[in-house]
Amino acid sequence: MSVQAADGPVRALLVEGVHPVAAELLSAAGVVVETEKRAFGPEELAERLQGVHVLGIRSRTQLTAEVLAAATDLRAVGAFCIGTNQIDLPSATERGVAVFNAPFSNTRSVVELAVAEMIALTRRLTVQDDAMHAGRWDKSAKGSHEMRGRRLGIVGYGRIGSQLSVLAEALGMSVRFFDTADRLALGNARRCATLDELLADSDVVTLHVDGRAGNSGFFGEEQFARMVPGAVFLNLSRGFVVDHVALRKHIESDHLAGAAVDVFPTEPAASGDPFESDLRGLPNVILTPHVGGSTEEAQLDIGDFVTGKLLGYLQNGTTALSVNFPEVLLPHLEGVTRLLLLHRNQPGAMAHVNSALADNGLNVEQQQLSTAGHVGYAVTDVRGPLTAQVVEQLRAMPEIMRVDVLPC
Repeated sequence: MSVQAADGPVRALLVEGVHPVAAELLSAAGVVVETEKRAFGPEELAERLQGVHVLGIRSRTQLTAEVLAAATDLRAVGAFCIGTNQIDLPSATERGVAVFNAPFSNTRSVVELAVAEMIALTRRLTVQDDAMHAGRWDKSAKGSHEMRGRRLGIVGYGRIGSQLSVLAEALGMSVRFFDTADRLALGNARRCATLDELLADSDVVTLHVDGRAGNSGFFGEEQFARMVPGAVFLNLSRGFVVDHVALRKHIESDHLAGAAVDVFPTEPAASGDPFESDLRGLPNVILTPHVGGSTEEAQLDIGDFVTGKLLGYLQNGTTALSVNFPEVLLPHLEGVTRLLLLHRNQPGAMAHVNSALADNGLNVEQQQLSTAGHVGYAVTDVRGPLTAQVVEQLRAMPEIMRVDVLPC
């Protein structure tokens, strides 16, 4: 099914090298697509979004309230990644911009990288590799350990943490985890009551926490000091979670045997840009450029998944798995006009809408409403003459935040 905007074709801008499958699927549905391999700063992004209805981003593009205010034509955003902390979600909701992400598609890729890095650090493969490339043959078992019997501490037991737990047990590791939410322990994993309990009982500590603002600076000097001497540390979650100066100190003092970091507080905007970090040059420290989910398989899955959600919204108003809209899925009905109504969740809002439709000779054939927090979202199929005047009447209602009309 093709999609159409009120004044012409739907236009999409995909940045940061979103997988080509996204452009292919959007184009097949009649969307005019522009692609860019780099991220944009706020001012340039605001300028590029003029006349754009759909924006596709990854983790580096910051979609601020100011950018959203300037993007008056924007209807939907696809975050082709797991996190959405780079998007001002309250502002997007207030402006009626639906946001979709890919919460599952690259989980396996992140988990496999974590397993590879745990093995590499515990066997000190990076140190041995450096020595060999420098022409030194230094055959020694000192500091090198098997994974079997090692104690793994997982901080954050969501989709990634719990899947890592299963693979780690298959390697013979003893798994414990800490999470502020109630989580079901898988296999023989043991829940720790506090973070300190986990740190004092883990040979490997790996972070898999989300990007909420409260996690900024979550892991610093105090936490590193509580880790077991000779332990290794991994962060494949968010860059602002960890104090890198403190981590460097504990690597240089030999308190920690190694670390692997995939995310950084400040990351270059594009491939090839200079990279600076307090962690550069340290022995047995693996630094990767935010590639935890960057396998060809994961990026293809993400491109397909997020684009499917965007097209579902553009074609039918479907908001299943939207990050910021209530979930609505209404079956297609022939011969009707579909209204997408985002409104403030207050008594009488839909009564006013339906009364206005009836007063203008429009019959509601089917309707589905869902609410979440302060907003409600209703998909309404009407039969009859839906004029521009009726649509403007709906938009003028104080409780209405956004009205979009989908053709028959």
